Amino acid sequence: MWVEPILALGLGYLLGSVPFGLVLTRLSGGGDLRQTGSGNIGATNVLRTGNKAMAALTLLLDIGKGFAAVYIALQVSDGLGVLAGLGAFLGHLYPIWLRFNGGKGVATLLGIVTALIPTAGLIFAVTWLGSLAIWRYSSVGGMLAAISVPIAAFVLGEYAMMPMFIGLALLVLWKHRSNIERLIAGEEPKVGASKKA
Repeated sequence: MWVEPILALGLGYLLGSVPFGLVLTRLSGGGDLRQTGSGNIGATNVLRTGNKAMAALTLLLDIGKGFAAVYIALQVSDGLGVLAGLGAFLGHLYPIWLRFNGGKGVATLLGIVTALIPTAGLIFAVTWLGSLAIWRYSSVGGMLAAISVPIAAFVLGEYAMMPMFIGLALLVLWKHRSNIERLIAGEEPKVGASKKA
């Protein structure tokens, strides 16, 4: 009875825990991404290395691992998608391979939401890109996009998923706490600006 849910959670975690930004930066000769910019392993920090292609690939792969975890689980049972998505999100934020110090989860959350509720995924993407275009702060775009998910789930009548989406949005905000401090202090770098570690 518990085998499939545990496997879905575990598979999601393993997929989510792959640090694509770190791996791709090393493979492209960019060194340890954790020693660059904010020290984060996501696409925004990969962009700070100056390698736009690797940043774009990191973004796509981080979205893809969240989507893949949910999609694979849904092929087994409709009820397993949420567990796989939760596992993927936690794997990205707290990967065992990096001593549980991972990314901030925005791109992976987009993949998860798109696989579970495509319309909510579209709202997420529009909110993220729109906010980024207006303010040019990756952190602001990511946080607003995460907050849009439980709101979108409510509007679309997906009430059962709201508790999880609220929890994931809160985790995104928690992982962005240093960004919030820098925003308040007026020290948060905009997309395209370099920032020394």
